Amino acid sequence: MLKKSLLITLLIFTAVTFPQQSSENNLSGNLAYDSKILLQEYKSIEAQPLNLPQPSDRKSPILAGLFSAIIPGSGELYTGEYLKAAIFGVLEAGLITAAIVYNNKGDSKTDEFENYADNVTDNSGWSVVRYAQWINQYKDKNIQIDPDANKKPWQRVSWEELNDIERQIQGFSHTLSRYGEQQYYEMIGKYHQFSPGWGDFSGGSNNSEISQSFKYYSGLRGDANDFYNMSTAAVIGIYINHFLSALDAVWSAVQFNKNLAVKVRMDSYQLTDKTEYFPALYLNYNL
Repeated sequence: MLKKSLLITLLIFTAVTFPQQSSENNLSGNLAYDSKILLQEYKSIEAQPLNLPQPSDRKSPILAGLFSAIIPGSGELYTGEYLKAAIFGVLEAGLITAAIVYNNKGDSKTDEFENYADNVTDNSGWSVVRYAQWINQYKDKNIQIDPDANKKPWQRVSWEELNDIERQIQGFSHTLSRYGEQQYYEMIGKYHQFSPGWGDFSGGSNNSEISQSFKYYSGLRGDANDFYNMSTAAVIGIYINHFLSALDAVWSAVQFNKNLAVKVRMDSYQLTDKTEYFPALYLNYNL
């Protein structure tokens, strides 16, 4: 009731204050008559339900999530969240760069320790011939070794025979993997059993003595593994970034559709003897 009283007072004030506009608005200038017309129009407008339209540019949560699952930040870009799109995009680029850089460093370090082991001379590198000779001398075995010194060490020893004898020796826990395999390069720098194969080994029958070459080689392998671990962590971060960006994009799309509804339409305004049309803009924003 108070609302209607205030409106009637405002309409009466308008009619009295601007009588010159009565010809445009089809008002007579008569206070009682014009008040009835304006009140009737107010009731007509008040009776119309206020149904705020849904926005015509709704964002699809599924599509937003799919965009960001493929390229982090693209779903946020689709929903207009430009700052978050930049954050996810920069993070993705940084993680990819880190994964590539550290993987390359790991490869370089791997080449370095493999070359170090394969560079066999009298006092350097790791030789399966030296290892077999040590077994023959201190474990009383007879592994056949090709006398042709022009061949590479791994070409002078039968791996089948070597592995069979390793299984027979008490205290030996491993059989040497074939030359060139990842396990081959891991074993010779990890287990004391293979220490006699290093050029500077001087432990005699005690193969638990660690040579400087063994220590240096193990350090190179450790560096390579550290680089690969960092590369792996970056790859895991990439997957997490895709997942989180996809979730955020879905949420952003839902919030976009929930918080903002915009539509422009033509509304009618009924006067005493005619109907006029005017554009109306409806905004609904929920905090």
